[in-house]
Amino acid sequence: MSTHTGTNWGAFTAAEPELAKTVEERFAAYTHHVLATLRRDGSPRTTGLEVRFLDGELWFGMMPDSLKALDLRRDPRFALQANPGEGTGMGGGDVRISGRAVEIPGEDEGTRARYAEEVEPPEPFHLFRTELTEVVRTFVEDEKYLVVQVWKPGEPVRTLKRT
Repeated sequence: MSTHTGTNWGAFTAAEPELAKTVEERFAAYTHHVLATLRRDGSPRTTGLEVRFLDGELWFGMMPDSLKALDLRRDPRFALQANPGEGTGMGGGDVRISGRAVEIPGEDEGTRARYAEEVEPPEPFHLFRTELTEVVRTFVEDEKYLVVQVWKPGEPVRTLKRT
């Protein structure tokens, strides 16, 4: 079992550039994705979310005091599922990222300003950068194999194939 706790998007990209490119393409295919957070009672909450890959980071911007932002402030763990799109094509496969979200405080005006310059979010907003603990891609190969690629910080990609 890995002792690594999490890493940023840039480190993942450096370690696994091909998988990172595929994951980014899956997220770029659609605007809205599904974020899972933990409610106060520990039950899951799923909500829609737009994400951005900027400056070697995966960012979450959220409306002020949104339930998902409050969830992440209380418990930073998340799972993010790429929008599968229409039908069953899922070009690039099914992609999920898990990790922890770290809020960028309002006092960090430089980071928030750089994000706002690229994204132009409505003010005010919560801004979280992510620390990845797992990236998973599932896809069908040659119309007969289910392939699951799993990456965790400090480990190479594990690939599992099933018929």
